[in-house]
Amino acid sequence: MHDLGTFRANLDAVAARLATRGLTLPLDEFRELDQRRRSAITEAEQLRAEQNGLSREVGLLRRQGANTDELQAKSRAMGDRVSELNTVVEAVDTQFREMLAGIPNIPHESVPVGRDAEDNVVVRTHGTPTPMDFEPKAHWDLGPELGILDFDRAAKITGARFAVYWGLGAKLERALINFMLDTHSREHGYTEVLPPFMVNSASLYGTGQLPKFAEDLFKLENTDYYLIPTAEVPVTNLYRDETLEGEKLPIKLCSYTPCFRSEAGSYGRDVRGIIRQHQFQKVELVKFARPEQSYEELDRLTADAEDILIRLGLPFRTMALCTGDMGFSSAKTYDIEVWLPSQKGFKEISSCSNFEAFQARRANIRFRNGKKTELAHTLNGSGLAVGRTWVAIVENYQQKDGTVVIPDALRPYLNAEVITPQAQLK
Repeated sequence: MHDLGTFRANLDAVAARLATRGLTLPLDEFRELDQRRRSAITEAEQLRAEQNGLSREVGLLRRQGANTDELQAKSRAMGDRVSELNTVVEAVDTQFREMLAGIPNIPHESVPVGRDAEDNVVVRTHGTPTPMDFEPKAHWDLGPELGILDFDRAAKITGARFAVYWGLGAKLERALINFMLDTHSREHGYTEVLPPFMVNSASLYGTGQLPKFAEDLFKLENTDYYLIPTAEVPVTNLYRDETLEGEKLPIKLCSYTPCFRSEAGSYGRDVRGIIRQHQFQKVELVKFARPEQSYEELDRLTADAEDILIRLGLPFRTMALCTGDMGFSSAKTYDIEVWLPSQKGFKEISSCSNFEAFQARRANIRFRNGKKTELAHTLNGSGLAVGRTWVAIVENYQQKDGTVVIPDALRPYLNAEVITPQAQLK
Protein backbone atom coordinates (compact mmCIF):
# COMPACT_ATOMS: atom_id res chain seq x y z
CA MET A 1 0.00 0.00 0.00
CA HIS A 2 1.10 3.56 -0.58
CA ASP A 3 2.10 6.02 2.12
CA LEU A 4 -0.92 8.25 2.62
CA GLY A 5 1.02 11.49 3.13
CA THR A 6 3.38 10.92 0.21
CA PHE A 7 0.47 9.95 -2.01
CA ARG A 8 -1.47 13.15 -1.23
CA ALA A 9 1.60 15.37 -1.56
CA ASN A 10 2.64 13.93 -4.95
CA LEU A 11 -0.73 13.13 -6.48
CA ASP A 12 0.05 14.22 -10.06
CA ALA A 13 3.45 12.47 -10.15
CA VAL A 14 1.97 9.27 -8.72
CA ALA A 15 -0.89 9.40 -11.23
CA ALA A 16 1.59 9.78 -14.11
CA ARG A 17 3.60 6.72 -13.00
CA LEU A 18 0.49 4.61 -12.43
CA ALA A 19 -0.80 5.62 -15.87
CA THR A 20 2.07 3.57 -17.33
CA ARG A 21 0.33 0.55 -15.77
CA GLY A 22 -2.86 1.43 -17.59
CA LEU A 23 -4.49 2.81 -14.45
CA THR A 24 -6.32 6.14 -14.43
CA LEU A 25 -6.58 7.56 -10.94
CA PRO A 26 -9.81 9.37 -9.99
CA LEU A 27 -7.90 12.59 -9.36
CA ASP A 28 -10.99 14.75 -8.89
CA GLU A 29 -12.27 12.41 -6.17
CA PHE A 30 -8.88 12.36 -4.44
CA ARG A 31 -8.62 16.14 -4.59
CA GLU A 32 -12.15 16.62 -3.26
CA LEU A 33 -11.38 14.32 -0.34
CA ASP A 34 -8.09 16.08 0.29
CA GLN A 35 -9.77 19.50 0.23
CA ARG A 36 -12.43 18.31 2.67
CA ARG A 37 -9.71 17.00 4.97
CA ARG A 38 -7.62 20.16 4.80
CA SER A 39 -10.67 22.36 5.44
CA ALA A 40 -11.63 20.29 8.47
CA ILE A 41 -8.10 20.44 9.87
CA THR A 42 -7.85 24.21 9.30
CA GLU A 43 -11.18 24.88 10.97
CA ALA A 44 -10.31 22.61 13.90
CA GLU A 45 -6.98 24.37 14.42
CA GLN A 46 -8.68 27.77 14.38
CA LEU A 47 -11.29 26.62 16.87
CA ARG A 48 -8.66 25.17 19.22
CA ALA A 49 -6.79 28.49 19.12
CA GLU A 50 -10.03 30.31 19.95
CA GLN A 51 -10.72 27.81 22.73
CA ASN A 52 -7.32 28.48 24.24
CA GLY A 53 -8.05 32.21 24.14
CA LEU A 54 -11.43 31.67 25.81
CA SER A 55 -9.84 29.50 28.49
CA ARG A 56 -7.46 32.31 29.38
CA GLU A 57 -10.32 34.82 29.41
CA VAL A 58 -12.48 32.54 31.60
CA GLY A 59 -9.62 32.15 34.04
CA LEU A 60 -9.12 35.91 34.26
CA LEU A 61 -12.85 36.61 34.76
CA ARG A 62 -13.15 33.91 37.44
CA ARG A 63 -10.36 35.53 39.42
CA GLN A 64 -12.33 38.79 39.18
CA GLY A 65 -15.50 37.04 40.39
CA ALA A 66 -17.40 37.52 37.09
CA ASN A 67 -19.95 35.10 35.63
CA THR A 68 -18.37 32.90 32.91
CA ASP A 69 -21.27 30.56 32.08
CA GLU A 70 -21.79 31.99 28.59
CA LEU A 71 -18.10 31.82 27.69
CA GLN A 72 -17.83 28.25 29.02
CA ALA A 73 -20.85 27.20 26.97
CA LYS A 74 -19.25 28.75 23.92
CA SER A 75 -16.02 26.87 24.63
CA ARG A 76 -17.88 23.56 25.01
CA ALA A 77 -19.64 24.17 21.68
CA MET A 78 -16.25 24.79 20.09
CA GLY A 79 -14.95 21.55 21.60
CA ASP A 80 -17.93 19.63 20.24
CA ARG A 81 -17.29 21.11 16.80
CA VAL A 82 -13.60 20.15 16.99
CA SER A 83 -14.63 16.58 17.81
CA GLU A 84 -16.95 16.57 14.79
CA LEU A 85 -14.14 17.86 12.56
CA ASN A 86 -11.72 15.24 13.91
CA THR A 87 -14.30 12.59 13.03
CA VAL A 88 -14.48 14.03 9.50
CA VAL A 89 -10.68 13.85 9.17
CA GLU A 90 -10.62 10.25 10.43
CA ALA A 91 -13.43 9.27 8.04
CA VAL A 92 -11.65 10.89 5.08
CA ASP A 93 -8.37 9.17 6.01
CA THR A 94 -10.22 5.84 6.23
CA GLN A 95 -11.77 6.43 2.81
CA PHE A 96 -8.35 7.37 1.45
CA ARG A 97 -6.82 4.17 2.81
CA GLU A 98 -9.63 2.03 1.44
CA MET A 99 -9.07 3.57 -2.00
CA LEU A 100 -5.31 3.14 -1.68
CA ALA A 101 -5.77 -0.55 -0.81
CA GLY A 102 -7.01 -1.12 -4.37
CA ILE A 103 -4.27 0.87 -6.13
CA PRO A 104 -1.23 -1.10 -7.40
CA ASN A 105 2.38 -0.35 -6.60
CA ILE A 106 4.28 2.38 -8.45
CA PRO A 107 6.67 0.90 -11.06
CA HIS A 108 10.38 1.42 -10.45
CA GLU A 109 11.98 3.86 -12.86
CA SER A 110 13.96 1.03 -14.49
CA VAL A 111 10.82 -0.90 -15.51
CA PRO A 112 10.18 -0.73 -19.28
CA VAL A 113 6.97 1.09 -20.16
CA GLY A 114 4.45 -1.00 -22.07
CA ARG A 115 0.85 -2.18 -22.31
CA ASP A 116 1.07 -5.97 -22.07
CA ALA A 117 3.30 -9.06 -22.41
CA GLU A 118 4.19 -8.07 -25.98
CA ASP A 119 6.18 -5.16 -24.52
CA ASN A 120 8.24 -7.24 -22.08
CA VAL A 121 12.00 -7.11 -22.65
CA VAL A 122 14.40 -10.07 -22.95
CA VAL A 123 17.19 -9.58 -20.40
CA ARG A 124 19.15 -12.75 -21.13
CA THR A 125 18.82 -16.28 -22.48
CA HIS A 126 20.54 -19.50 -21.42
CA GLY A 127 20.91 -22.72 -23.36
CA THR A 128 19.38 -23.77 -26.65
CA PRO A 129 16.57 -26.28 -27.26
CA THR A 130 17.80 -29.80 -28.00
CA PRO A 131 17.18 -30.70 -31.67
CA MET A 132 14.68 -33.56 -32.02
CA ASP A 133 14.45 -35.74 -35.12
CA PHE A 134 10.85 -36.59 -34.25
CA GLU A 135 7.68 -34.69 -33.44
CA PRO A 136 7.81 -34.06 -29.66
CA LYS A 137 4.75 -34.97 -27.65
CA ALA A 138 3.02 -32.69 -25.18
CA HIS A 139 3.22 -33.76 -21.54
CA TRP A 140 -0.57 -34.36 -21.45
CA ASP A 141 -0.06 -37.14 -24.01
CA LEU A 142 3.35 -38.39 -22.94
CA GLY A 143 2.52 -38.57 -19.20
CA PRO A 144 -0.53 -40.82 -19.55
CA GLU A 145 1.26 -42.99 -22.12
CA LEU A 146 4.08 -43.54 -19.63
CA GLY A 147 1.55 -44.25 -16.87
CA ILE A 148 2.90 -41.43 -14.68
CA LEU A 149 0.10 -38.86 -15.11
CA ASP A 150 -3.63 -39.42 -14.76
CA PHE A 151 -6.24 -36.76 -15.51
CA ASP A 152 -9.31 -38.99 -15.68
CA ARG A 153 -9.08 -40.27 -12.11
CA ALA A 154 -8.29 -36.77 -10.84
CA ALA A 155 -11.44 -35.48 -12.53
CA LYS A 156 -13.41 -38.34 -10.97
CA ILE A 157 -12.25 -37.74 -7.41
CA THR A 158 -12.17 -33.94 -7.58
CA GLY A 159 -12.81 -32.22 -10.92
CA ALA A 160 -11.18 -30.38 -13.78
CA ARG A 161 -7.70 -28.85 -13.44
CA PHE A 162 -6.38 -31.50 -11.07
CA ALA A 163 -3.95 -34.36 -11.71
CA VAL A 164 -2.83 -37.64 -10.15
CA TYR A 165 0.84 -38.61 -10.43
CA TRP A 166 1.82 -42.30 -10.45
CA GLY A 167 5.11 -44.10 -9.80
CA LEU A 168 8.12 -42.24 -11.15
CA GLY A 169 5.83 -39.32 -11.99
CA ALA A 170 5.10 -38.82 -8.29
CA LYS A 171 8.73 -39.47 -7.38
CA LEU A 172 9.88 -36.91 -9.96
CA GLU A 173 7.66 -34.26 -8.33
CA ARG A 174 9.05 -35.12 -4.89
CA ALA A 175 12.62 -35.22 -6.21
CA LEU A 176 12.25 -31.74 -7.68
CA ILE A 177 10.97 -30.35 -4.37
CA ASN A 178 13.89 -31.85 -2.45
CA PHE A 179 16.43 -30.82 -5.09
CA MET A 180 15.21 -27.21 -5.07
CA LEU A 181 15.09 -26.96 -1.28
CA ASP A 182 18.53 -28.55 -0.90
CA THR A 183 20.09 -26.25 -3.49
CA HIS A 184 18.60 -23.08 -2.06
CA SER A 185 19.27 -23.94 1.59
CA ARG A 186 22.71 -25.56 1.23
CA GLU A 187 24.22 -23.49 -1.56
CA HIS A 188 22.25 -20.24 -1.93
CA GLY A 189 22.06 -19.40 1.77
CA TYR A 190 18.29 -19.57 2.42
CA THR A 191 16.75 -20.86 5.63
CA GLU A 192 14.08 -23.48 4.97
CA VAL A 193 10.69 -22.93 6.60
CA LEU A 194 7.51 -25.00 6.47
CA PRO A 195 4.50 -22.73 7.16
CA PRO A 196 0.77 -23.49 7.50
CA PHE A 197 -1.06 -24.02 4.22
CA MET A 198 -4.00 -21.93 5.45
CA VAL A 199 -3.86 -18.25 6.36
CA ASN A 200 -6.21 -15.61 7.73
CA SER A 201 -7.48 -12.54 5.91
CA ALA A 202 -4.97 -10.25 7.64
CA SER A 203 -2.14 -12.21 6.03
CA LEU A 204 -3.71 -11.97 2.58
CA TYR A 205 -4.23 -8.25 3.06
CA GLY A 206 -0.58 -7.88 4.05
CA THR A 207 0.75 -9.31 0.79
CA GLY A 208 -1.89 -7.66 -1.40
CA GLN A 209 -4.26 -10.51 -2.35
CA LEU A 210 -7.11 -8.95 -0.37
CA PRO A 211 -9.35 -7.16 -0.90
CA LYS A 212 -8.82 -6.83 -4.65
CA PHE A 213 -8.29 -10.48 -5.63
CA ALA A 214 -10.70 -12.35 -3.38
CA GLU A 215 -12.21 -14.23 -6.33
CA ASP A 216 -8.85 -15.92 -6.99
CA LEU A 217 -8.83 -17.54 -3.54
CA PHE A 218 -10.38 -20.62 -1.96
CA LYS A 219 -12.01 -19.67 1.37
CA LEU A 220 -12.99 -22.21 4.01
CA GLU A 221 -16.68 -21.86 4.77
CA ASN A 222 -17.64 -20.24 8.10
CA THR A 223 -14.02 -19.38 8.96
CA ASP A 224 -11.50 -16.61 8.36
CA TYR A 225 -9.15 -19.18 6.81
CA TYR A 226 -8.10 -19.35 3.17
CA LEU A 227 -6.01 -21.96 1.32
CA ILE A 228 -2.76 -20.27 0.36
CA PRO A 229 -2.31 -19.19 -3.29
CA THR A 230 1.48 -19.19 -2.78
CA ALA A 231 3.98 -19.59 0.06
CA GLU A 232 4.70 -15.87 -0.34
CA VAL A 233 1.65 -15.19 1.85
CA PRO A 234 2.47 -17.16 5.02
CA VAL A 235 6.24 -16.67 4.77
CA THR A 236 6.09 -12.89 4.29
CA ASN A 237 3.59 -12.62 7.14
CA LEU A 238 5.91 -14.45 9.53
CA TYR A 239 7.20 -10.99 10.41
CA ARG A 240 3.91 -9.07 10.25
CA ASP A 241 3.73 -6.42 13.01
CA GLU A 242 7.37 -7.06 13.93
CA THR A 243 10.53 -4.95 13.91
CA LEU A 244 13.60 -6.75 12.59
CA GLU A 245 17.21 -6.05 13.54
CA GLY A 246 18.74 -4.08 10.67
CA GLU A 247 22.14 -5.77 10.91
CA LYS A 248 20.47 -9.16 10.28
CA LEU A 249 19.09 -8.10 6.88
CA PRO A 250 18.76 -9.49 4.32
CA ILE A 251 16.77 -12.40 5.73
CA LYS A 252 16.47 -15.18 3.12
CA LEU A 253 13.82 -17.88 3.45
CA CYS A 254 12.79 -20.75 1.16
CA SER A 255 9.65 -22.78 1.50
CA TYR A 256 7.85 -25.67 -0.16
CA THR A 257 4.05 -25.60 -0.11
CA PRO A 258 1.13 -26.73 -2.20
CA CYS A 259 -0.69 -23.74 -3.69
CA PHE A 260 -4.40 -23.34 -4.37
CA ARG A 261 -5.93 -20.95 -6.91
CA SER A 262 -9.39 -20.65 -8.37
CA GLU A 263 -7.88 -19.34 -11.64
CA ALA A 264 -10.73 -16.86 -11.95
CA GLY A 265 -10.41 -14.96 -15.18
CA SER A 266 -8.26 -17.64 -16.86
CA TYR A 267 -11.13 -19.33 -18.70
CA GLY A 268 -9.86 -21.02 -21.85
CA ARG A 269 -6.17 -20.58 -20.95
CA ASP A 270 -3.92 -23.67 -20.65
CA VAL A 271 -6.92 -25.95 -20.25
CA ARG A 272 -4.91 -29.06 -21.16
CA GLY A 273 -2.23 -30.57 -18.98
CA ILE A 274 -0.83 -29.29 -15.70
CA ILE A 275 0.33 -25.80 -16.66
CA ARG A 276 -2.61 -24.09 -14.91
CA GLN A 277 -4.06 -26.15 -12.06
CA HIS A 278 -6.24 -25.42 -9.04
CA GLN A 279 -3.63 -27.20 -6.89
CA PHE A 280 0.09 -27.26 -7.60
CA GLN A 281 3.38 -27.40 -5.71
CA LYS A 282 5.94 -24.63 -5.55
CA VAL A 283 9.22 -23.79 -3.85
CA GLU A 284 9.22 -20.11 -2.95
CA LEU A 285 12.07 -17.72 -2.18
CA VAL A 286 11.31 -14.77 0.12
CA LYS A 287 13.61 -11.96 1.24
CA PHE A 288 13.44 -9.07 3.70
CA ALA A 289 15.95 -6.37 2.84
CA ARG A 290 17.04 -2.83 3.59
CA PRO A 291 15.74 -0.35 0.97
CA GLU A 292 19.21 0.48 -0.36
CA GLN A 293 20.03 -3.18 -0.98
CA SER A 294 16.72 -4.52 -2.29
CA TYR A 295 17.42 -4.26 -6.03
CA GLU A 296 20.75 -5.98 -5.65
CA GLU A 297 18.92 -8.68 -3.72
CA LEU A 298 16.33 -8.95 -6.51
CA ASP A 299 19.10 -9.71 -9.00
CA ARG A 300 20.53 -12.35 -6.67
CA LEU A 301 17.15 -13.94 -6.03
CA THR A 302 16.50 -14.14 -9.77
CA ALA A 303 19.93 -15.72 -10.31
CA ASP A 304 19.17 -18.30 -7.60
CA ALA A 305 15.96 -19.30 -9.39
CA GLU A 306 17.76 -19.43 -12.74
CA ASP A 307 20.43 -21.69 -11.23
CA ILE A 308 17.88 -24.48 -10.74
CA LEU A 309 17.16 -24.50 -14.49
CA ILE A 310 20.87 -24.36 -15.30
CA ARG A 311 21.56 -27.39 -13.11
CA LEU A 312 18.66 -29.25 -14.76
CA GLY A 313 19.93 -28.40 -18.24
CA LEU A 314 16.72 -26.66 -19.31
CA PRO A 315 16.83 -23.76 -21.81
CA PHE A 316 15.27 -20.54 -20.54
CA ARG A 317 15.07 -16.81 -20.96
CA THR A 318 14.61 -14.04 -18.41
CA MET A 319 12.23 -11.19 -19.15
CA ALA A 320 11.85 -7.76 -17.55
CA LEU A 321 8.10 -7.25 -17.30
CA CYS A 322 6.79 -3.95 -18.62
CA THR A 323 4.62 -1.62 -16.55
CA GLY A 324 1.39 -2.98 -18.01
CA ASP A 325 2.18 -6.63 -17.27
CA MET A 326 3.38 -6.50 -13.66
CA GLY A 327 1.54 -7.92 -10.68
CA PHE A 328 -0.49 -5.70 -8.37
CA SER A 329 2.06 -5.40 -5.54
CA SER A 330 5.26 -5.38 -7.59
CA ALA A 331 7.58 -2.44 -8.21
CA LYS A 332 9.73 -4.54 -10.58
CA THR A 333 9.46 -8.14 -11.81
CA TYR A 334 11.61 -10.54 -13.80
CA ASP A 335 9.83 -13.54 -15.33
CA ILE A 336 11.90 -16.64 -16.03
CA GLU A 337 10.46 -18.63 -18.94
CA VAL A 338 11.44 -22.22 -19.73
CA TRP A 339 11.41 -23.76 -23.21
CA LEU A 340 8.59 -26.24 -23.91
CA PRO A 341 8.97 -28.26 -27.12
CA SER A 342 5.25 -29.01 -27.41
CA GLN A 343 4.46 -25.29 -27.54
CA LYS A 344 7.54 -24.39 -29.58
CA GLY A 345 8.01 -21.49 -27.22
CA PHE A 346 8.76 -20.33 -23.70
CA LYS A 347 6.47 -20.58 -20.68
CA GLU A 348 6.74 -18.68 -17.39
CA ILE A 349 8.12 -20.82 -14.59
CA SER A 350 9.06 -18.14 -12.05
CA SER A 351 8.24 -14.52 -11.29
CA CYS A 352 10.83 -12.71 -9.17
CA SER A 353 9.66 -9.39 -7.74
CA ASN A 354 10.72 -6.52 -5.54
CA PHE A 355 7.72 -5.03 -3.75
CA GLU A 356 9.79 -2.31 -2.07
CA ALA A 357 7.79 -1.12 1.00
CA PHE A 358 4.36 -1.86 -0.54
CA GLN A 359 3.73 -5.11 1.33
CA ALA A 360 5.69 -4.06 4.42
CA ARG A 361 3.45 -1.03 4.88
CA ARG A 362 0.32 -3.19 4.67
CA ALA A 363 1.79 -5.83 7.00
CA ASN A 364 3.71 -3.40 9.25
CA ILE A 365 7.12 -5.05 8.78
CA ARG A 366 9.87 -2.72 9.98
CA PHE A 367 13.58 -2.84 10.83
CA ARG A 368 15.80 -0.91 13.23
CA ASN A 369 18.12 1.53 11.51
CA GLY A 370 20.11 3.06 14.35
CA LYS A 371 17.74 4.78 16.74
CA LYS A 372 14.80 4.86 14.31
CA THR A 373 12.74 2.23 12.54
CA GLU A 374 11.93 2.00 8.84
CA LEU A 375 9.76 -0.14 6.61
CA ALA A 376 11.62 -3.12 5.18
CA HIS A 377 11.56 -4.05 1.51
CA THR A 378 10.09 -7.47 0.68
CA LEU A 379 10.95 -9.65 -2.30
CA ASN A 380 9.95 -13.08 -3.52
CA GLY A 381 10.13 -15.43 -6.46
CA SER A 382 9.39 -19.03 -7.39
CA GLY A 383 12.41 -21.19 -7.06
CA LEU A 384 10.67 -22.91 -8.94
CA ALA A 385 7.09 -23.83 -9.80
CA VAL A 386 7.44 -27.59 -9.38
CA GLY A 387 4.70 -28.76 -11.77
CA ARG A 388 5.94 -26.60 -14.63
CA THR A 389 9.49 -27.85 -14.01
CA TRP A 390 8.11 -31.41 -14.16
CA VAL A 391 6.52 -30.55 -17.52
CA ALA A 392 9.75 -29.02 -18.83
CA ILE A 393 11.77 -32.10 -17.91
CA VAL A 394 9.30 -34.59 -19.39
CA GLU A 395 9.02 -32.64 -22.65
CA ASN A 396 12.67 -31.60 -23.10
CA TYR A 397 14.15 -34.96 -22.10
CA GLN A 398 11.72 -37.16 -24.04
CA GLN A 399 13.21 -39.68 -26.46
CA LYS A 400 12.04 -40.99 -29.80
CA ASP A 401 11.01 -44.30 -28.20
CA GLY A 402 8.68 -42.50 -25.77
CA THR A 403 10.90 -42.74 -22.71
CA VAL A 404 12.19 -39.77 -20.70
CA VAL A 405 15.80 -39.39 -19.60
CA ILE A 406 16.20 -38.11 -16.04
CA PRO A 407 18.58 -35.12 -15.68
CA ASP A 408 21.85 -35.93 -13.93
CA ALA A 409 21.09 -33.57 -11.03
CA LEU A 410 17.96 -35.56 -10.10
CA ARG A 411 19.27 -39.10 -10.42
CA PRO A 412 20.48 -39.34 -6.80
CA TYR A 413 16.96 -38.42 -5.68
CA LEU A 414 15.19 -40.91 -7.97
CA ASN A 415 17.69 -43.77 -8.10
CA ALA A 416 16.79 -44.07 -11.78
CA GLU A 417 18.13 -42.79 -15.10
CA VAL A 418 15.15 -43.21 -17.42
CA ILE A 419 11.37 -43.13 -17.08
CA THR A 420 9.89 -46.03 -19.00
CA PRO A 421 6.21 -47.01 -19.21
CA GLN A 422 4.90 -47.66 -15.70
CA ALA A 423 2.31 -50.25 -14.77
CA GLN A 424 -0.46 -48.53 -12.80
CA LEU A 425 -2.31 -50.34 -10.02
CA LYS A 426 -5.74 -51.32 -11.27
